[in-house]
Amino acid sequence: MTMKLLIIEDVIALQKTLVKGFQKSGYTVDAAEDGEQALDLFFDNNYNLVVLDLNLPKLDGLDVLKEIRNENKDIPVLILSARSEMNDKIMGLDKGANDYLAKPFDFPELEARVRALLRRSFKTVDTDIVCGGVRVDTSLKRVFIHNEETQLTKKNMG
Repeated sequence: MTMKLLIIEDVIALQKTLVKGFQKSGYTVDAAEDGEQALDLFFDNNYNLVVLDLNLPKLDGLDVLKEIRNENKDIPVLILSARSEMNDKIMGLDKGANDYLAKPFDFPELEARVRALLRRSFKTVDTDIVCGGVRVDTSLKRVFIHNEETQLTKKNMG
């Protein structure tokens, strides 16, 4: 099965290099040069992975990431950006990216990260258990009865 990538990069020379490199490795690749074009392609096609620049015309990369995550929480997204400060990386990962590689970069490293992301499963798991009017949020360790939080106490097993 051929993997299909979406490359979102506004620097055309770099975009063409990325497309050519991934095609040479056997991937099917679409490319966008701005945030609006990227979302049009994303919503019209099925991709296995997205490589996303943050500094994009028309719509910022973080806004593109937000829209991608609203539509599909499971697709791997690798941010490839000149924003290389630690805070930028943390923000990108916290906003839903699965990996972050700062420019400048070596193509073999980018390709290895793409392969690693494609090997993993990113299925989101529902953390709520619902039974009638009772909902247990297992990630937050909270219980709601008819949408009102109920305080639980620890039981002494002594």
